[in-house]
Amino acid sequence: MAQNPIIYPGSSSFYPGQTPFGFYDYDTNFQVDADKVSTFCASRLGYPTVDVEMGSGSFYACFEEAVTTYGNEVYLYQIRNNFISLEATSTGSSHNQDVINPNLGNIIRISDNYGQEAGAGGKVSWYSGSIPLTGSVQEYNLDDWKQTQGITGSIEVKTVFYQNTPAIVRYFDPYAGTGYGSQQLLDVFGFGNYSPAINFLLMPIYYDISVIQAIELNDTIRKSAFSFELVNNNIRIFPIPNQEGQLFIQYILTEERNAPTSAAYSGSNMVTDISNVPYDNPTYQYINAPGRYWIFEYTLALAKELLGYVRGKYSQVPIPGAEVTLNQADLIAAANTEKAALIEKLRIDLDENSRKMQLQRKAEEAEAMGKTLEQVPIPIFIA
Repeated sequence: MAQNPIIYPGSSSFYPGQTPFGFYDYDTNFQVDADKVSTFCASRLGYPTVDVEMGSGSFYACFEEAVTTYGNEVYLYQIRNNFISLEATSTGSSHNQDVINPNLGNIIRISDNYGQEAGAGGKVSWYSGSIPLTGSVQEYNLDDWKQTQGITGSIEVKTVFYQNTPAIVRYFDPYAGTGYGSQQLLDVFGFGNYSPAINFLLMPIYYDISVIQAIELNDTIRKSAFSFELVNNNIRIFPIPNQEGQLFIQYILTEERNAPTSAAYSGSNMVTDISNVPYDNPTYQYINAPGRYWIFEYTLALAKELLGYVRGKYSQVPIPGAEVTLNQADLIAAANTEKAALIEKLRIDLDENSRKMQLQRKAEEAEAMGKTLEQVPIPIFIA
């Protein structure tokens, strides 16, 4: 025997525990609006002219779902609009009532990955080492050198250089590591053929700095013929060394550079994607009138869809001498159209109030005001 459908009784009385999840049951504003929404939806569905095959609990469930859908759309938009500022932050406390301040933290973190290739920033360590040079040997195998240093995995050489004697040493001590006599050193300083015994006045500090810079520039220009090239795993030196020495290099471990994660940005309490950005369900009492009106309309669309499914079970109702066909297909089609339209409208409203659109409107407003003020005559001062 078929069970008779539940018919809306004409009124309702909400109390906690009547919604599927109970997200908002103890919010006094939700409690008050729950019964109002039930009456509103039943009236829009034809009550009391026709019976509405839904109990008050069904209307409460639709109301709870509408509030949750509203919060989901709003907070997902907030996450999308601010994720670059939220990524790698703490998941500790909810952002429901927070204003998210745009910041450069994540942008700097991303740019570090580019800067580290030039040795400026980043989380990848640069290591230093030296390769012994042998007279008349031009090529040196880096794999052999790695074995002698106990390095496993591949490396990437970032810098190859010969470490000159510091310019400051050559400035104060003409005999320290230069191979020059004092007269030649004086020539480097620009003192010409003066004797080293000549006394000079004490010069300002900026003069000493300029002389040191001149020494370094001289090294750069005159020793620019020294170079190298990396071919496969061999480093080739130009010109060919004529004596033993040391070639200094800086390198990184490619395993560290290519690691997809960093210990500095890992942890169970850190925002990693949109699924763990700390947003909760909305607090109903804080939703304003436009937001609540959207929720009421979305509740009606959900109730219309649910009523369509209920009437689909009883597609034909017998009456004396005939059968009445119910409108379940029309209800479901209308409900789907209304839900899609409401979601689209909400997303448009959110887009129109994004930070980008607000700044764009401000810029257009300032430009329009400037053009208007250009037409205003300059006032003449009369004493």
